[in-house]
Amino acid sequence: MATDYDEVRSDVKESQDRSLEALQSANAPDARSVVRELDESDALDEAMTPGGEFVAEELIVEVIPQAEDEFTCHSCFLVRHRSQLARQKNGRSYCIECES
Repeated sequence: MATDYDEVRSDVKESQDRSLEALQSANAPDARSVVRELDESDALDEAMTPGGEFVAEELIVEVIPQAEDEFTCHSCFLVRHRSQLARQKNGRSYCIECES
């Protein structure tokens, strides 16, 4: 008598059926409720700091324009004083630190 080794054994098949029934009967949350809970917790996290305090303030930053004796390095993108200018090439300025 030939044996089919690809066929699922009866004891394994019964075990799979029992575990599937257990999963289906468990009170597992559905995907929609999980997504809803995550969205609600994200909305709460946006206004809280790591210490748990609510922050409802706007930051006001004063932007100071680049002065005439300053340039922006094309390599590091920092605003530098013209005394730190190493070279200019094709209208682009490079600082001493980037050229060394």
